[in-house]
Amino acid sequence: MAEAERGGPVGPPRAGSRPAVALAALWLLAGLLAVRQAAAVLRLPPARRFTGLATWAGEHGVPHTHGSLYDSGRFTGTPLAGLVLRPLTDAAEHGLGVVWTLGTLSLVVAVALVAVRVLPGGGRMRGGRMRGGRLRGGAAPVAVILTLLSLPVRNTFTLGQTSVLPVLLVLLGCCRPRIADRRSGRTTGLLVGLAAALQPAVLLFAPLLWLTGRRRAALVTGATFAVSTALAWAALPDDSRTYWVHHIAGAGLGDRPDGLANQSLHGLLLRLGLRGPLELGLYGLLAAVVVTVGLRRAARYARDGQPLLATALTGCVAVAVAPTAWQHQQLWILFAVAGRVGRRRADRLAWPVLVVLVMTLSSTVLVAPNPVLGPVGQHAPLLAALAAACAVPFLSRSSALWDRPVPTPVAGPQRGRFRWVPLLRFFKRALNRPNLLLELMLIRVGYWAYSYIRAQAPDSRALAEYHGRQILAVEEFLRLDVEHGVNHFVAGVGRLADAMDYYYGTFHFLVPSLLLGYLYWRRPATYRWARTGLALATLVALAGFWLYPLAPPRLMPGLGFIDTANGPQDLSHPEFGALTELANQYAAMPSLHIGWSLWCGVVIAVVGPRTWVRWLGMLYPLMTLTVIVGTANHYVLDAVGGAVVVAAGFGIQYVLTGPGRIALTAIPGARRGDVAGAAAEREPARAVG
Repeated sequence: MAEAERGGPVGPPRAGSRPAVALAALWLLAGLLAVRQAAAVLRLPPARRFTGLATWAGEHGVPHTHGSLYDSGRFTGTPLAGLVLRPLTDAAEHGLGVVWTLGTLSLVVAVALVAVRVLPGGGRMRGGRMRGGRLRGGAAPVAVILTLLSLPVRNTFTLGQTSVLPVLLVLLGCCRPRIADRRSGRTTGLLVGLAAALQPAVLLFAPLLWLTGRRRAALVTGATFAVSTALAWAALPDDSRTYWVHHIAGAGLGDRPDGLANQSLHGLLLRLGLRGPLELGLYGLLAAVVVTVGLRRAARYARDGQPLLATALTGCVAVAVAPTAWQHQQLWILFAVAGRVGRRRADRLAWPVLVVLVMTLSSTVLVAPNPVLGPVGQHAPLLAALAAACAVPFLSRSSALWDRPVPTPVAGPQRGRFRWVPLLRFFKRALNRPNLLLELMLIRVGYWAYSYIRAQAPDSRALAEYHGRQILAVEEFLRLDVEHGVNHFVAGVGRLADAMDYYYGTFHFLVPSLLLGYLYWRRPATYRWARTGLALATLVALAGFWLYPLAPPRLMPGLGFIDTANGPQDLSHPEFGALTELANQYAAMPSLHIGWSLWCGVVIAVVGPRTWVRWLGMLYPLMTLTVIVGTANHYVLDAVGGAVVVAAGFGIQYVLTGPGRIALTAIPGARRGDVAGAAAEREPARAVG
């Protein structure tokens, strides 16, 4: 349009090709993940493949039809599940697991696609009718990707379980408009009842159908469950008696019920040490509360035109109240991403990201393993299920905030300081305070990823020591080789060495954390600028760890450096004892102790209210330099590398988002001092929805 007004040529719009390319890339990624998942299972040795069906393990490690289902106690499915599997086992044996794996993969993809088809659009409920736009095409491949990456699905592939089939049957019965017909209900009842016969906790969907007015479907569900179970009992009487009577609907099959793998209220109470009538009474009371609250909420959202969310909440109730809820039975929790939470647009991602992280990452990644927060990570699936079923305030489609959340104020376009630097401006500079939960989750996962990548960086001892001699040679040429003298001086003064060791191990994390907390609470716009620069600088540092492994002075043999923190080390042994359990010992270039402390100094210089505070902030990296050299943890040139990565981090941010100058006039109650550069307060801010 602009070219037409200027008289220039007008051709077919090229922007339309971008969504097509992005959609193709998403489908390609989904296909690669599917192939990788199938290959990961088929590459396993026969003894480790389909371990959940180990009682039927044949010659090639795939199911066969002989023997009892529950001899080993590792098969946790219902007798009907075993009966259904029998016709499939011959094909699995002959196909060496290929048919079984591809069949499971097809079920997973079908579950993702059905879930996407019933996601609510962007419209609202008006006059009792749903009005809204269609879903974007990218939702389907994203759903497939998230489902394939989820821990329940990965666990299902490894075990050879059938837990995906009940999920698909329930989605088809409760969510598909043509099947979920109130006037008939026969097909819905048949599908959900069959799913309940395969996974008894699914019977909780019968009360949901009843509460939403689909009473015929609820009755057919119960009848189908009863008939299917009776048929399985007639065909497999011994196994049925073992499952329904001896183990009371499968309780006690599989792993220990008090193990962490059982993410249910019953398992939690057992882990807390409760036993006998007290545990059963408390478990029954909690289960009754969760069922009552969860099903009422699910019915409300079903009537609101959110069938997938209603299904997810009912499934979360089933996970929480079932006697055993193993990982392959927790796929329901992932569907809770369908709910919308939050008044502000900036808050909308917090709940979906939380659910995806809980469903795709292990507990040690989510929460640092420690006595205080470790149990939170260990019980993350159960906590997510309880939160979704009973607590999270999902928005109604009739709410004005459904498709019109409170917009995010952003800074208007600003001129760059340097004309020769191209400004890409990929991201608008937001001015409001980001969602705290989302920030904490991303910081935790980001730091875990940083620690993992750093630990995986090359750690060849010979190469690291060779690079150490290179650094010393360059410093000697530049007359910067002061490490040996400073280190011996510090080591000779006991209190000074102790103080520097404490500083080295504590301030590196404490000062940046406190500064980020202060900025988040008092200067949110500057917080965004500062934390992005720090994150980019840390990413650049990872490249240095990979490209230039470097032995610190304390690990250089024959040079006489003193390790003030860990004491004398056996430098003839390449593992260096317990030190390698903490971090890669050869990731010394660049020094992030200097990098992070210099970042602190720059931020304090920007936001400091007094001149003496700014000068004190700039002294902090100088103090850190003295400490890292005095304790023999870094060379002087490592500090130069740390300064370079900080400059690179702020430079990349400048190119991606524009100058740090921001305007606060659009934020009610904003502090005029909350700027990354005082010259831009004249620039107007605007809001994006």
